[in-house]
Amino acid sequence: MNGTEKQTLDGHDRTKVHFTDNYLISPTNPITVNLIGAGGTGSKVLTALMEMNHSLVELGHAGLQVRLWDNDTVTPANLGRQRFAECETGLYKSVALINRANRFSGTNWKAEARKFEKDRLRRLPEYARATLTITCVDSVKARFGVAGILKETSNRRHHRDEPKYWLDFGNSQHTGQVLLSTIGSIRQPNSEKYETVANLPMVTEEFGKLLKQSEQQDDIPSCSLAEALEKQDLFINSSLTQMGCSLLWNLFRNGMTEYRGFFHNLKDFRTRPITVD
Repeated sequence: MNGTEKQTLDGHDRTKVHFTDNYLISPTNPITVNLIGAGGTGSKVLTALMEMNHSLVELGHAGLQVRLWDNDTVTPANLGRQRFAECETGLYKSVALINRANRFSGTNWKAEARKFEKDRLRRLPEYARATLTITCVDSVKARFGVAGILKETSNRRHHRDEPKYWLDFGNSQHTGQVLLSTIGSIRQPNSEKYETVANLPMVTEEFGKLLKQSEQQDDIPSCSLAEALEKQDLFINSSLTQMGCSLLWNLFRNGMTEYRGFFHNLKDFRTRPITVD
């Protein structure tokens, strides 16, 4: 048996799991969430968060407090594939989505019509801190920027909105992945049944080289839905959203997870889970 293997008293290998931070299970206030990106995936993740928030509250949980970040406006190319109506063309995506979510659910979630980044003085607003960060961005640069901010804010751990988890969504035309990371280590309980894992690596650390190699410099916006569909298939965003948010839901409901993400190929309907390691 090597150093990475552990066994139970009866000699069987123990399953590696990550136990959810206690604050997510029994918070004194709604869990603060930064949702970064309000496009094809982000607009659908917001809908899933609305459903999750309502369900958590019905179960006696404090629920979620979401802040949506995106500086883009709605264009005709966004209609159909993203959660926008024709009458919202020209509005900031974050504002349109949050206004709709608040009217529908009676929440007081917030919209930020700007990028999630530091200002010219290298400062980030205090309210940008959140327990959970979800990224639905379309560039490698944005991911590394978020990673840097999360690492910096995690050094100040006296705040009630202490960063604990990062859930990243990414996709190409037919494929995508979702990866759950911890911000530092999460204290784990003692367990004879499981081998607990306190730290889940960031996507920028584990797949940093791969991300940089696969990055394509294509910042030109699509002028039509048909052109947009050449870049991303119609249902890749929604399929990633449902599976990724199911992973998040299980953190709340089960208090533990054997999986920290998955790779997804919609073209041939294959999904490969990424286990906790």
